[in-house]
Amino acid sequence: SKRERDKLARDSRRLKQAGDRRDTDPRAIRDVYKRQGIARGDRVLDAGTGTGVLAASMARAGASVVTYERDAEFADVARENMELGGVADAVDVRTGDLTAELETLDRSSFDVLTLDTGDAADVVPHAPDLLVEGGFVAVYSPFIESTREVVEAARAAELANIRTRETIQREMQFDDRGSRPSTAPVGHTGYLTIARNE
Repeated sequence: SKRERDKLARDSRRLKQAGDRRDTDPRAIRDVYKRQGIARGDRVLDAGTGTGVLAASMARAGASVVTYERDAEFADVARENMELGGVADAVDVRTGDLTAELETLDRSSFDVLTLDTGDAADVVPHAPDLLVEGGFVAVYSPFIESTREVVEAARAAELANIRTRETIQREMQFDDRGSRPSTAPVGHTGYLTIARNE
């Protein structure tokens, strides 16, 4: 709903930032909610925590989240943000590399797998083992090449309903001559790939 989207935008602006790295694009987060939904009681495995915007918003929707962040500084900021957001009890921020932990995680123990890492294509093949039947994986990437690798990995893992969307956003111009998209340069864009485990 519009009210939930506005709240998500306010919450993500309040959270602390760290370094120059950017978190998952809020438009991509909204796409995950809109296309797949995050429900109360969902169990989420996340990698590429950043400062925790996505993990916090999924916890706020009622999910319990285990999230991995390789950079200790970002993991510390994410933990602070979980406290600030009032969701620390629902989010387990782990400092480390998810790919090193894959074999230790219980099979079929997650409803959702979200990835915002450069090696997402290495994790996607494990989705059928990690996800419950009907669970889904969502991967955000700023690069077409890594997005293609993710799609190929999802196909090889026999995931279903594989879809990729660009998260571009353009402002509109309205004047006496007419209405059209702005000719200003487009800023950062990214790609969101979603697939289901069936």
